[in-house]
Amino acid sequence: MIKLAKGRMSAVAVLGAVLFMVVQVIASLYLPNLTSDIVNNGVANGDVNYIWHTGIKMILFSLLSILAAVGNVFLASRTSQKLGQNVRHDVYKKVLNYSHDEMDTIGTSSLITRTTNDVTQLQNAWMMILRMMIMAPIMLVGASFLAYQKDHALTAIFLVVIPIMLIFVGVLMKFAVPLFRKMQEKTDKINLVFREGLTGVRVIRAFRQDNFEQQRFDVANQDYTQNAVKVNTIMALALPVMTLIMSGTNIGIIWWGGHLIGQQALQTGNMIAFMTYAMQILMSFMMLAMILMFIPRAQASAVRINEVLDQSSPIDSPADPKALGDTPSLQFDNVDFRYHGAEQPALSGIDVDMKAGQTLAIIGGTGSGKTTMINLIPRFYDVEKGAVKVNGTPVQDLDLKALHQAVAFVPQKAVLFSGTVRENMKYGNPDATDDQIWHALEIAQSRDFIAENPEGLDYHVEQGGGNFSGGQRQRLAIARALVKDASIYVFDDSFSALDFKTDANLRQALRDDEQISKRVVVIVGQRVSTVADADTIVVLDDGKMVGRGTHAELKASNTTYQEIIKSQIREGDEA
Repeated sequence: MIKLAKGRMSAVAVLGAVLFMVVQVIASLYLPNLTSDIVNNGVANGDVNYIWHTGIKMILFSLLSILAAVGNVFLASRTSQKLGQNVRHDVYKKVLNYSHDEMDTIGTSSLITRTTNDVTQLQNAWMMILRMMIMAPIMLVGASFLAYQKDHALTAIFLVVIPIMLIFVGVLMKFAVPLFRKMQEKTDKINLVFREGLTGVRVIRAFRQDNFEQQRFDVANQDYTQNAVKVNTIMALALPVMTLIMSGTNIGIIWWGGHLIGQQALQTGNMIAFMTYAMQILMSFMMLAMILMFIPRAQASAVRINEVLDQSSPIDSPADPKALGDTPSLQFDNVDFRYHGAEQPALSGIDVDMKAGQTLAIIGGTGSGKTTMINLIPRFYDVEKGAVKVNGTPVQDLDLKALHQAVAFVPQKAVLFSGTVRENMKYGNPDATDDQIWHALEIAQSRDFIAENPEGLDYHVEQGGGNFSGGQRQRLAIARALVKDASIYVFDDSFSALDFKTDANLRQALRDDEQISKRVVVIVGQRVSTVADADTIVVLDDGKMVGRGTHAELKASNTTYQEIIKSQIREGDEA
């Protein structure tokens, strides 16, 4: 928790909150003493002027206490919320730079929980620290000292009450703290099941698995609920038991204090002040107990957040990056790659050399390594052996920003962001003009259905592009990449939702465009018709490059490519 607070909390604001709290506690501790004076010196002697004079002092100290409390709450809440804002910013920034391996290690659902619920726990804990954790020890020491000053004999009551309080708090913490720690893990589980249900709702309905998914959620929800009920039941005991202890303490003070007053060994006002100090002492113990129970949960959240922030990514910009070449090119120099923890390599012996103006196509069966191969170009993963070179420089030697600027990437799943068409198109090139956007839309065969809308480029895009069909989303994702002035354009099975005519028109538009025709184009495809026009076609099978050449060469001599053609001819496709 302290590690996260360093550099993310204002030292001035923290110091101000502490000073305001000290003033509030001093004013609160002085009020019982004034009450004692009014009873002993004013009421007992019938001195009305003294009562008025002391009463005005009490009002002033009460106002001072209120103002100090307001100042403390303002600074404490502002500081804790600022901490949460900074932590969320740092976590989000860190996650954006995660490699695919790191994303898989922690998981999307857990990352969401850590950015929201865990940060909230951290904020609340620091709010309590700046309020109760500062107040409780000062109040405890101050009230104990002032109570002892009022009467030495009565303080013996605390020799009985405080051990009882400590035993109760210890038992409470023993059962509550482990349950608080489990809350975050169970929150992760609920988020995971709920997120899978939302993202896969169409699949769930298609396979009529509504009841099964409901049962999954009910199990996770019930597990969380049972844990929450247990911890809340335990915490619910705190108030009645504390009330019982306080009431018993008051009875003890009144009984013993009454005897001392009868013996004229104690003034009535002092007994009233002593009772107030006793309540302050017990409340201080209770506040400390509450903090000690909530801190472990916040500490567990802090550990989870630090796991995200401390994750060292092997994929980072080198300390002394090399300059990116000006001439577009792409090379796979005898590349081997395996996923983290995998026994067998996902790719082996990949060797390709593409120059400016050439098109590379990659084809193969499901799971052959096509997407894995192109994910190495923007360095989503690092190779195990060999090198991937962009514009003549190994990607490991390039600054990541420069590398990603040189590569325009269209993933398998077309992802659009809520906003307008123009905002989505400017995602890769913020300085793009409307003419450039319309040109990219025309190449991607998207101009017609955008232009026919009265709003044009200002047409609203719902979250995930839900107001477009699958083919329209795919074409818009392609257009977004084409707006970017890149050295390499990568299309990862991005034409799969397009009909044959649109597919052919789009590929022809790519070849005819003056800018793109001077770049390297990489197309991953399932259909032979999509890859047939490429300058070089790489055939993958089980992570190995089993063929490389033109369509005519592979059709004549490559068995795997021939099998792909035959399978598609049987399905009615043209080779």
